[in-house]
Amino acid sequence: MKVCIVGGGLCGLVSALELAGAHQVDLFERRPIPGGCLGSYRIGDYWIEEYYHHCFAGDTSLLSLFDALQVTDRLEWLQGSTGYYVDGTIHPLTTPTEILRYPHLTFTEKARLGLLTLRSRRLDVSALDGVTAKDFILDTLGPGIYASFFEPLLKSKFGDRRSEVSAAWLISRIAIRSDRGAGGERLGYLKGGFRHFIARLEEEVAGRGASIRLDSPVEEIRREGSGWLVNGEAYDCVVSTLPPQVTAELADLDITPVPYQGAACMTLALDRDVTDGIYWLNMKDAAPYGAVVSHTNFAPLAWYGEHIVYLASYFTDRLPEGFEQSMLSDFCRRFSVSASEVHWHRLAVDRYAGPVYTTGLRDRLPAYEEHGLFLAGMFSPPNYPERSMNGSVLAGQEVAKRVLARFPDA
Repeated sequence: MKVCIVGGGLCGLVSALELAGAHQVDLFERRPIPGGCLGSYRIGDYWIEEYYHHCFAGDTSLLSLFDALQVTDRLEWLQGSTGYYVDGTIHPLTTPTEILRYPHLTFTEKARLGLLTLRSRRLDVSALDGVTAKDFILDTLGPGIYASFFEPLLKSKFGDRRSEVSAAWLISRIAIRSDRGAGGERLGYLKGGFRHFIARLEEEVAGRGASIRLDSPVEEIRREGSGWLVNGEAYDCVVSTLPPQVTAELADLDITPVPYQGAACMTLALDRDVTDGIYWLNMKDAAPYGAVVSHTNFAPLAWYGEHIVYLASYFTDRLPEGFEQSMLSDFCRRFSVSASEVHWHRLAVDRYAGPVYTTGLRDRLPAYEEHGLFLAGMFSPPNYPERSMNGSVLAGQEVAKRVLARFPDA
């Protein structure tokens, strides 16, 4: 059988890995590099992801794939520290002592927040799908914690749609980040970057006979008899890993859309640390970015020879004019960095960086097969109620199983 896979992100590559060898597989990727949101820059003699990444101990499918591709020897378990930038001041929030010293929550509010974190892994997130995160926090923890702690985080992540986001997403997010000790979160990263994982995945897919077509955007998917035409080329089966509404437009089909938002992530390099040793610094103060992620306060500085920082921002529809310069200028002003100290900077922009987990989304997720097309990606059930590399691996494997079950005699 001749199979077309649309999209060369992690989900597309994994589905290609599962189907190649058994069938003829062509994978189309619009960008010149594979990996999607796991794409990387080559800077001098090292690689660094366009968007910050780490993995978790519970990412069993991802870790199994690391084993299969023989990259587990690169896996390092590191400590991720956190903080909050409030009124121009950096507040570390990693150790119990630092949390107790944080001046913007009362002791009682901190105790309530700590108890919720402990309970988060036991809560049934499916029961929270119809409840907004705002209402859940107001009812469970009170207005003080919502206004001073959660609302700025939700605003930086989801903007004007923050009041629509479900408590299922929030509790899932808290639960996955609760694997922490006195030194911070226990997070995984590959020495040399996740580029080595994507390269091995690409190599294995090609080794099984699949064709990976980079710089090849799909412009049309059209039904032709019992098969499909993709950019005019005939296929028996199509797997699309694009957002459902994009697939619907390409194929002129009625597929329920999933709300998405864009991401703009600036990566830059400096000679010095500017976040007081903190890896993940959330911004309460208004800024063109919602978090400052100091990668080399997580991964060893010696791997790179310069301090690497990400500025994370989300948007709907399109970025404001001059956004890149306003983001960089704000960072330099706020953290007392002169323009000459910035060795280099890059801005990655993805209009469809991930779903917005609005209330009721669980029941609106598209099936793996719609109108004879196969669909998988960040909108698939394994990525609900929070997307992850592990979820994308599972989605790629699941859609491949359905293709094989649908065409058992192919």
